Amino acid sequence: MEESEAVVRSKFIGPLSKGLRATASLYDGIESSFEDARTQRSFAVFLVFIFAFSLVLIESNRQGLLPEELRGRISTNHFGAVALAFTLLLIFEVLSLVFALARSVADSIGKQFELLSLVLLRKAFFEVSHFGEPVDWKTAAPAVPVVIADMAGALLIFAATSFYYRLQRHRRITSDEADQAGFVAAKKAVALLLLGAFILLGAREMLLIWLSAPDRGAQRFFEIFYTVLIFSDVLLVLIALCYSTRYPVVFRNSGFAAATVMMRLALTAPRYINVLLGLGAVLFSIALTLAYNSYMAKLAERQ
Repeated sequence: MEESEAVVRSKFIGPLSKGLRATASLYDGIESSFEDARTQRSFAVFLVFIFAFSLVLIESNRQGLLPEELRGRISTNHFGAVALAFTLLLIFEVLSLVFALARSVADSIGKQFELLSLVLLRKAFFEVSHFGEPVDWKTAAPAVPVVIADMAGALLIFAATSFYYRLQRHRRITSDEADQAGFVAAKKAVALLLLGAFILLGAREMLLIWLSAPDRGAQRFFEIFYTVLIFSDVLLVLIALCYSTRYPVVFRNSGFAAATVMMRLALTAPRYINVLLGLGAVLFSIALTLAYNSYMAKLAERQ
C-alpha cells in the first residue's frame, strides 16, 4: 500500500472505527446474553410449552369449548401446532443468523442456507396441516408431491450446507490489525441494524397473526427479512471496500449477495421452482468458495 493511501485510510477510517467501539460493545453484550446456555435452554422450554399449549387449544376448539371470538382464530387441525412451533424455531434461527453476521460473512450466508432448509420443512408441515383428520390418502394425495419436493429440497440443502462450511478458510481481508478490528466493528453495527429490523418485523408479524391468517403473516416475515438481508449484504460489500479492494474479496462478497437474492426469490417462487432456486443458491456459493480458495492460494504462492 502506498504511503499516501495509508494516510487517507488513517484519516477517514480511523475515526469511524473509534465511533463504532460503543456500538461493538453494545453488540457484544447482546450476543453474550443470546448465546448463553440458559437463554438457549429457556427458549427450548418455551417451544415445548407453546407446542403443548397449542395442542390443548386446538383440541378445545374441536370440542367447542373456546369462546366464540376465539374459534375463528384457532385452528382445528393438530398439525397447526407443529407449524406454529416450526415458525417460532425459524424466528429463533433468524436471530442466530443476525449474530453470525459479525463473526463471518461466509458463516452468515451458511446460516441463511440453514434457515432456508427449515423454511422448506415448515412449508411441508403447512401442507400437511391442510389435510383433514385423520389423514386420508384420497385427500392428501394431491399435495404429496409438493411435500416430498420440499422435504427433499430441505435435505439436499442441509447436506450441501455441511460441505459449504467445510470449504471455508476464514481469511482476513486485511493484514492491518486496526483495519481488521474496524471491519469487525462495522459488521457488528450492521448486525445491530438487522436486529432492529428483526424486532420491527416481529412486531408487524404478531399484528398480522392477530388480524390475518397466521401462516400468511409468518411467510411475509421471512420474505421481507430476506429482502433486508440483500441490502445488508450489499452494504457489507461496500464497507469491505474501505478495508480491501482486492478483486477476489470484492467478487466473493458480491457473489454472496447474489446468492441471497436467489434465496429471496426461492421464498416466493412457484412450487418445485423454489426448491431449485434454493439449491442453486447453495451450489453457486459452494462453487464461489472453491474458486475463491483457489484464487487466494495462487496469490499466496506468488508472494
